[in-house]
Amino acid sequence: DDAEVTVLTVGPEDAKDALRKALSMGADKAIHVEDDDLHGTDAIGTSLVLAKAIEKAGYDLVVSGMASTDGTMGVVPALLAERLGVPQVTLLSEVSVEDGTVKGRRDGDAASEQLEASLPAVVSVTDQSGEARYPSFKGIMAAKKKPVESWDLSDLDIDADEVGLENAYTTVESATERPARTAGTIVKDEGEGGKQLAEFLAGQKFI
Repeated sequence: DDAEVTVLTVGPEDAKDALRKALSMGADKAIHVEDDDLHGTDAIGTSLVLAKAIEKAGYDLVVSGMASTDGTMGVVPALLAERLGVPQVTLLSEVSVEDGTVKGRRDGDAASEQLEASLPAVVSVTDQSGEARYPSFKGIMAAKKKPVESWDLSDLDIDADEVGLENAYTTVESATERPARTAGTIVKDEGEGGKQLAEFLAGQKFI
């Protein structure tokens, strides 16, 4: 009950839409880092900006998603923990905080692990970590009165030559469209269906 939730994002003007949605879902305040020199920043640069903003805002626990929806790299939480100098507990399906410790369950293909770290810490969560929460009308109206701070690179003491496309450690050299889906193989069972299916699976090295 005494926790304060601050949502933070780095992005262009329309990134505020995500902040407002988070506020309408119950967060207390928001911080938006926007700067023209951030265009093209990669994961390493993004982790720098986030770390500086988090340090300025103050924190006990940083909660992030498991990966972005564009690059899907999933490295920012680890980079962030390294920059902040705190423990990281990643890919959690369950999270709880008690007595200065964050605990969680990480599910793997063959087993689940119970992990914990002392606060302050960074955790990343999977899409199995909780029930979906939707903004209520009351929450949407309340979000309009909640504070949204806007910061740029100068507010975080970051030089432009530390971020941006030209200073990125990674670059996209080419991109191609995903191939159109083709019709699958149809096996008609006229007495030999099982054999044909086995041959198909063997040809694909599934068996």
